[in-house]
Amino acid sequence: MRGLSTRAGRTLRAGSTAVAALAAIGLFATACSTGGSGARDEGPGNRGETVMTPSPSPTPSTTSAPAPPTSLEAVQLVKDDPKVSQTVKRDLKPCVADEYPVDVSYGNLTGGSASDVVVNIMTCGDAVGTSSYVYRVEGKKYENVFQDEEPPVYAEIDRGDLVVTKQVYEKGDPVSYPSGEEVITYRWSANHFTETDRTRSHYSSAAGSDAPAPTEN
Repeated sequence: MRGLSTRAGRTLRAGSTAVAALAAIGLFATACSTGGSGARDEGPGNRGETVMTPSPSPTPSTTSAPAPPTSLEAVQLVKDDPKVSQTVKRDLKPCVADEYPVDVSYGNLTGGSASDVVVNIMTCGDAVGTSSYVYRVEGKKYENVFQDEEPPVYAEIDRGDLVVTKQVYEKGDPVSYPSGEEVITYRWSANHFTETDRTRSHYSSAAGSDAPAPTEN
């Protein structure tokens, strides 16, 4: 087109020729847009436009694991659990406003499709553990696979094992000074927790003494 315009500026004859050429080009373009042989009508070109259309978001699978519960959701999980004693449910109340005395931790204990949840319930005043629970994802919900409701007790995740610590009190011991502790280690096997180790220690009763007391076998 640029070459035709240049020649049109030089001679009238060339200008007439350019007009004729432009008319021919216009007819050719019209034929391409209405005929069946133009590039716009080719199958691959149309398929390309379709692929660029955003596809709808996939529907969540009915087997997708639930999201890990928040602290408040963990409280509700305990309250709705038929395995939890009525005493624990009755005593599980907020200390201040909607703040419940619970510790919630997540980790891999059972090798499931999602993180397991460990819930420890404590007293409001001195934070003594009153009960511990482990919840595992089974299908679309969490199921209770471990519980210890004999206080004082506290459960933790340690390198894939469940470690439960129980304070040992003798007659006359204040809450803040137990006579010792018992540490029990559990490992998930054959669809349940199996005890693999147990250690019991006694604290020295000598005032100001840092020396450990003998360990009871």
